[in-house]
Amino acid sequence: MAETQQRSAAEISRAELEACESGAVVVDIYDQIYQLRGSDPGYIERLASVVDSKMRAVSAHGATVDSLRVAVLAALNIADELLVLRSRCEVLTATVEANCQQAAQSAMRSRAGSLMGMLDAVLEERKAG
Repeated sequence: MAETQQRSAAEISRAELEACESGAVVVDIYDQIYQLRGSDPGYIERLASVVDSKMRAVSAHGATVDSLRVAVLAALNIADELLVLRSRCEVLTATVEANCQQAAQSAMRSRAGSLMGMLDAVLEERKAG
């Protein structure tokens, strides 16, 4: 068992070395090693961590041992979170737009009232003079 763990660690180290040389990032997702490429290695590692965590949570709450099924269920959970957040974002965007529109209308009414007051003052001066 210890020999298997040492070999796995050596394989991971070799994979990490090869990945670094090729510009890839080595990540472990649900006990599988992947070499991924992207512009931000730290971000890729965070994404892999989210996927790994979600897969482990799904596995812990279910009776399935099939990694493909666990991956699909994890993907469905992540997709659900995404759609909920998109919906919240749309509601917030609509609220902000409505508030901005109300603020703009209020500012225009205020400015129009101020201009009307100035115009009335000028007209009164002309009447008086």
